[in-house]
Amino acid sequence: MAAITLIEAVTQALAYEMTHDPSVVVLGEDVGVNGGVFRATAGLSARFGEWRVYDTPLDEMGIAGVTVGLAAQGMKPVAEAQFEGFIYPMMEQIVCHAARMRNRTRGRITCPAVWRAPWGGGIHAPEHHSEANEHLFTNVPGLRVVLPSSPARAYGLLLAAIRDPDPVIFFEPKRIYRQYKEEVPDDGEALPLDVCFVLRDGSDVTLVTWGAQVKECLEAADALAAEGVSVEVIDVATLTPLDFDTIAESVHKTGRCVIVHEAPKTAGFGAEIAARLAEECIYDLLAPVERVTAYDVHTPLYRLEMKQMPSTAQIVAAAKRTLAAS
Repeated sequence: MAAITLIEAVTQALAYEMTHDPSVVVLGEDVGVNGGVFRATAGLSARFGEWRVYDTPLDEMGIAGVTVGLAAQGMKPVAEAQFEGFIYPMMEQIVCHAARMRNRTRGRITCPAVWRAPWGGGIHAPEHHSEANEHLFTNVPGLRVVLPSSPARAYGLLLAAIRDPDPVIFFEPKRIYRQYKEEVPDDGEALPLDVCFVLRDGSDVTLVTWGAQVKECLEAADALAAEGVSVEVIDVATLTPLDFDTIAESVHKTGRCVIVHEAPKTAGFGAEIAARLAEECIYDLLAPVERVTAYDVHTPLYRLEMKQMPSTAQIVAAAKRTLAAS
């Protein structure tokens, strides 16, 4: 079994589903002949043909609308937004139609569609190509928001997203597209949606994160472990519906929580987790909940880009503040 990158895991999952389910189709700008901006769909057009992997016009709203129509008529479309900043024109179709289809028809029609988008910063691109905007979708009933953090989770969660009968936003952290490899069996085994993954057990403080920031949180856990601090690391993976029970169980054990995300701080999804902790776990907390996030600015260009995102040192400092408070 060859080790593969996260982007290769996405391609592998798409190919598996297309091989085993003829209703799965892929559409988007340059996804066919060119294989996508990041080559997530490389080779799929030659393998499955232009009627199952087709290039669309440069029209994000049109792509989203066609995707809703295909899904409502029994297909399983996987649409690509070239970058997360290009998904805004798609929101009208996703929010007003895809997410409401099951409720609108009282369950007679569902919308088994997936919208994939490269997500987040760290590749020295302009701001529309470097946004962390998952929080714009987590407030939408009827819509799942999934953010994998490794090749194995990208493969298993994308399989689950395609098989889900309801619409899924599948954000792929492009900063770690090719950062490292791991062995991912191409066995068609999906990972569960709506479940947090506990990546590291600990007893002193809980780190809650998702996407590319998992890397920094694991580094912070290693740095704190060297100082005798036991850190639990939770990868949320599916932001909505949120598996809050796993987070609550961890905080019940550690009494401290640091939430880390790449999106701006104000009204980011970390605020929802912090609010739930205040409502449901207040008597378990030994210290105030900390949030380590991006600043409330648009992603700056190039030299300042990595300064915008949470660092390992910032996460370590936040964890130490929770320890010092009790």
